[in-house]
Amino acid sequence: MLKLFLPNQHVKSIFHITPQMLKERGVKGIVTDLDNTLVEWDRPEATPQLIEWFKEMKEHGIQVTIVSNNVEKRVKLFSDPLGIPFIFKARKPMGKAFRKALSLMNLRNEEIVVIGDQLLTDVLGGNRLGLYTILVVPVAQTDGLVTRFNRKMERRILTWMKRKGMINWEE
Repeated sequence: MLKLFLPNQHVKSIFHITPQMLKERGVKGIVTDLDNTLVEWDRPEATPQLIEWFKEMKEHGIQVTIVSNNVEKRVKLFSDPLGIPFIFKARKPMGKAFRKALSLMNLRNEEIVVIGDQLLTDVLGGNRLGLYTILVVPVAQTDGLVTRFNRKMERRILTWMKRKGMINWEE
């Protein structure tokens, strides 16, 4: 059961994920969280570095879809200027939004990677569908109310996994 919370990979930042790394895995599409994965939860738009990252993915033929639990206005204001498809109020870790993203990209499970900063939403949701999951360190040290609760639960899960030797990275 707890293995559903275990990401396939852990990186410090979205910028450690390269098109070359993804192509070696046969990845053609990214399902990514928005808040505290791509930018701080209170930053309305992409940073220049992130815009370049999106451009690089596109140049290598890797599709990106943002799947967020946030409201339409927040996700739309971020995604539309970049021309990136998005799904809002995703209700992660439920599978419906993940399946919709796969359908939008017209890709199979093995061609997708899920990237996010939370075990209880992004990793659990991706793992439940058998997708490759990458956990990133949150870009902000602050969170909204629900996320703060999730972080407390995540710390307990991570502590247990470390004791069992299931993970070997530092937070």
